[in-house]
Amino acid sequence: MSTYQELIAQRAALEKQTADLEKQIADTLKAERSNVINQIKTLMADHGITAADLGGKVGRPPKAAVAGAQPRKVAAKFRDPSTGETWSGRGLKPKWLTAALESGRKIEEFTL
Repeated sequence: MSTYQELIAQRAALEKQTADLEKQIADTLKAERSNVINQIKTLMADHGITAADLGGKVGRPPKAAVAGAQPRKVAAKFRDPSTGETWSGRGLKPKWLTAALESGRKIEEFTL
């Protein structure tokens, strides 16, 4: 039977082997990806194809476009019949809905 120290040593050896294998896998994938990209570039050059010919968006959008994007509005799901106030169902419940629910009303009564 193995001792605790022997098991700890085996575990450390296995963890090192796992780390080495993961690094080898990452390196292999990186090399394969590089080769595939080079093949694609060569084929595109041979046939006179540009990235625009492939259609769709190429690469990531500029940061300014992402940063300047307006937050999307969410449609209201609940309405207070007496005041007309609405709630989308996201975030904290509004006070009017909390009070109504505490008074015994059901949330289905406020559904749009």
